[in-house]
Amino acid sequence: MLAPSWEEHATCLANAEEQDMPRVLMDISVKAAVNLQQDAFIVIGRDTRPTSEKLSQSVIDGVTVLEGQFHDYGLVTTPQLHYMVYCRNTSGQYGEATLEGYYQKLSKAFMELTKQTLCSEDEYRSLKVDCANGIGALKLKEMEHYVSQGLSVQLFNDGTKGKLNHLCGADFVKSHQKPPQGMEMKSNERCCSFDGDADRIVYHYLDVDGHFHLIDGDKIATLISSFLKELLLEIGESLNIGVVQTAYANGSSTRYLEEVMKVPVYCTKTGVKHLHHKAQEFDIGVYFEANGHGTVLFSKAAETKIRQLTKELEDEKRKAAAKMLENVIDLFNQAAGDAISDMLVIEAILTLKDLTIQQWDALYMDLPNRQLKVKVADRQVISTTDAERQVVTPPGLQEAINDLVKKYKLSRAFVRPSGTEDVVRVYAEADSQVRKCGPCTC
Repeated sequence: MLAPSWEEHATCLANAEEQDMPRVLMDISVKAAVNLQQDAFIVIGRDTRPTSEKLSQSVIDGVTVLEGQFHDYGLVTTPQLHYMVYCRNTSGQYGEATLEGYYQKLSKAFMELTKQTLCSEDEYRSLKVDCANGIGALKLKEMEHYVSQGLSVQLFNDGTKGKLNHLCGADFVKSHQKPPQGMEMKSNERCCSFDGDADRIVYHYLDVDGHFHLIDGDKIATLISSFLKELLLEIGESLNIGVVQTAYANGSSTRYLEEVMKVPVYCTKTGVKHLHHKAQEFDIGVYFEANGHGTVLFSKAAETKIRQLTKELEDEKRKAAAKMLENVIDLFNQAAGDAISDMLVIEAILTLKDLTIQQWDALYMDLPNRQLKVKVADRQVISTTDAERQVVTPPGLQEAINDLVKKYKLSRAFVRPSGTEDVVRVYAEADSQVRKCGPCTC
């Protein structure tokens, strides 16, 4: 993940004319105090899109010309590539920097977590997975046999036909609130959808009346953080746990976490880089965007303490809880949000807690909400503060929003400028269906 301080450098490089590239590169190396005597090592991966192979080769050519070293992992998901970098940057302490190492680490943790709940070969848990016609299908097929004793996965939209993310995948399901095409869903079957590069995941099901139910990143974060809090209570350790959300998180999820589970919740600006950075402040930081992108981070001190407790605790219950937590640490991809890793964590928790997807969904009821975007001449007219939840300019806009919000129970609303196009994004929620917005002018 690119450090925020390097975004300016990346922008300069992207905007540079070809003849100016050497000068821009030297300027960056000076500003960032790069040691040019140190050998560069680049980790490369690509997905299944037709353009990927050519782009990957261009990167290899560029690294070769600049006399750098590289390792080409070929076809990998985005989170797998992050995993490889993390392993290499920790000199192998985080794990083995190979696909086999990735599969082995995750599958061992998953099987250890769920082994006591596996009663017989006839009781395999079954899950239908919409792979968005992306790289996730290929990699999940490779991993399937590693976890086959604990989980049976049935793949749909696996790339053999259909276009990437077209009428399927996590973004489509979340945005349209309906099942992906290409997946046959029966009532009460547990289903999930990856996005095209397999760093996002949402769950969904049809009830007995055929109504579609979406379980997004908010409910994923709630399930995971509740489970972690229960394990910490069982162990008797006071490690601090925090959940990081954005302004788009449904208010019901925030209230459930704070008031029922007594887990502190923090809000950051939209964008996974902001959530990841905030989550690093806790012993255990849980972050998920509503779109299903997220993971859990464990501080080095917390990880060391938990692994130590698995050896030192004599009480069997506390020791078992510590061992579970140790396996959870290994099951998460702490380098980045990872649909495969998150899927295995969720499946393990549902198994251990003996929860159906309907019971998970019923932890709380989402407040009705609406999102829309309004095209404007200049998005920079609007500026925000408080993690994009309060408008600073233009004057009077926040007061107008406040006046509207006062009219409804459990209501809130915010507007924020898009980071990439001249539109303003609008979000509103309340305890009854939010009325359709009239024309907006900015």
